[in-house]
Amino acid sequence: MAQYRKQLVWLAIVLGVLLIVVAAIYWAEPARSLPSFFPGHENGSTHHHVKHGIAAFLVGLACFAFAWFNTGPKKTAAA
Repeated sequence: MAQYRKQLVWLAIVLGVLLIVVAAIYWAEPARSLPSFFPGHENGSTHHHVKHGIAAFLVGLACFAFAWFNTGPKKTAAA
């Protein structure tokens, strides 16, 4: 069970980093310059998807919080 927990923590960290990078892309690039697989990609649009970036950033922070809380010592039940 400990191995599964450790893998889940690493997955959450990697996902958190990726989501922070996605947030930066949403904030920096207009909708026409986003990769075509990103939600909000629109040809010819100069609109920046700030809300998409905020959402990706907050979910990334949530992944980091999940990883942090799962790296602490395991509590045992009181007898």
